[in-house]
Amino acid sequence: MALPNSLTEPDGSAVIRVLSYNIRSLRDDTDALARVITACAPDLVLVQEAPRFFRWRKKLARLAAASGQVVLTGGATAAGPAILCGLRATVERTEDVLLPLTPGLHRRGFATAVVRFGGARIGVLSCHLSLQQDERHDQGGMLLDRLAGMGVRHAVAGGDLNERPEGPTFRRLADGLQDCWATAPWGGEHTWIRDEPHRRIDAIFATKGIEVLGCGVPQDHPGVTEADLTRATDHLPVLAALRIPAVA
Repeated sequence: MALPNSLTEPDGSAVIRVLSYNIRSLRDDTDALARVITACAPDLVLVQEAPRFFRWRKKLARLAAASGQVVLTGGATAAGPAILCGLRATVERTEDVLLPLTPGLHRRGFATAVVRFGGARIGVLSCHLSLQQDERHDQGGMLLDRLAGMGVRHAVAGGDLNERPEGPTFRRLADGLQDCWATAPWGGEHTWIRDEPHRRIDAIFATKGIEVLGCGVPQDHPGVTEADLTRATDHLPVLAALRIPAVA
C-alpha cells in the first residue's frame, strides 16, 4: 500500500507527512541521510540528536537545504531535538524547552511549534527521552502536559523514546495519544536493528482527532534504499501520513 501524498482538501483539512528521525549528530553519511529525507517528501521532520556544538546551526541548515526543508526550531537550544519543515507550512510560533536536569545524566529538551497547512492548525513536538526509566517516565508526563498547554486542538509528537511499546512511558503516551504505528501500521516496524532483538523505540503519536492514514519505517518507499538507511544513521526513521481537520 502506498502512503498518501500531502494535499490540502477543499474543506480546509490537510493530509501531511511527518517524519521522525534520530540523525546521530550527523556523524554518519549526510548525503545518504538527505536522500532518505527527500524521498519521504515530509512536510515536517522531527529530528533527534541534531548537532549541538561547533557550528551546529550551519550543519543543521545544510542538512535541511540538501533535503528540501528549512530549519523551524531546535538543535542545541532544545538539547538535541529539532524540527524541520517544508514550504507548505505556515509557522505561527516556536518554542524550545529544556527539561529539568538530573545530575550526572544528559540534558533533555523538546523542540515545539504551532504550524498551519491550509485550514488545518497543528501543534508539533520533537523529543528524545532519557535512558533512565524513572526520568523517562517523568519526561513522558511533561510531554503530555506540553501538548495540552499549546492551545491547539490537534497535535503530533515524535521521537526517540528509548523504550519499547510495552514499557511504562510508551504506554503512558499511548494511553493519552494515538500510537500511529499501532493505529495504522504501514512499512516496517522496528527502528533499532543494529543488534538483537530488533525493536521499536522510535514513534510518532497524534491526538485523537487526527486520522492516521499510515505509519511505519519507509523501507520499501520509492527512492529509499537499504544502503542509504544503513549509512545515514544508526536508527531507522518513522514516516506517518496524517489527515488534520480544518480549524472550526
